[in-house]
Amino acid sequence: MKHLTASRALVMSSHPLPAVAVSAVAAGLALTSDRTPWSAVIATAAVFTGQLSVGWLNDLIDAPRDASVGRTDKPLAANAIRPATVRAAFFAAAVAAVVLTLFSAPLAAAAHLAALASAWAYDLGVKATAFSVAPFAFSFGLLPAFLSDGEPFPPAWLFAAAAALGSAAHFVNVLPDLADDAATGVRGLPHRLGPAVSRFATAALVLATSVLLVFGPEGPPSPVALATVPLAVGILVVGFLLDGTGRDRRPRSRAAFRAVMLVAVLDVALLLHIGISFT
Repeated sequence: MKHLTASRALVMSSHPLPAVAVSAVAAGLALTSDRTPWSAVIATAAVFTGQLSVGWLNDLIDAPRDASVGRTDKPLAANAIRPATVRAAFFAAAVAAVVLTLFSAPLAAAAHLAALASAWAYDLGVKATAFSVAPFAFSFGLLPAFLSDGEPFPPAWLFAAAAALGSAAHFVNVLPDLADDAATGVRGLPHRLGPAVSRFATAALVLATSVLLVFGPEGPPSPVALATVPLAVGILVVGFLLDGTGRDRRPRSRAAFRAVMLVAVLDVALLLHIGISFT
């Protein structure tokens, strides 16, 4: 990986796929709120820069552990980029996220600042505890409150859907790294439950998200909305099959993780289709 340019290594260190996927979810929520288009853009930018800061902080904290287990796919661990460069990017993204957040209403801004603090806490040590899923549920669960700009308040089922999706992202993101994490002393909730239970939890949480988005709004769901549930099931099945099972399991595969991110984007499309308003 040493042949990477500094800019490409910096992008890879930010965890770009989750950053883009979470920002897509944010954009969908913002566009279905009462925000003006410009306000929705600013709010989505706040989420995106916040996600970049979380990704860079994660790699900074994990660099020694990643290097000890030979994670050549991580630019910092592979010495493809200087820690000072990633540290500067983290601080710049964190400041940008806070400043952009402050353009929102006070309660909405407080919700996103709390979500950011929770995500940074995960990077700084919560990930190694039995409560590792809590920052994901908390931070994702607060997104509707932030993106609604405080008024009117989002419905309870939307909070639940966001929290379930965030929790699923945690389980599926950790699965490929269980062995490496165990070797370096990281024992979050997925590590304690084991791969089989964690895979089941991932699937259940993602499907719960889709079901909440289909049946949560008032009135009967449309045929298009109903079709998203079996489609989500199909995407998850393919993703987990590509990860392999038993002796054929590919330990470092990210297929299931990408499947969950794809379902998240599908959920955004569902939000736009059903035209949820925060009432």
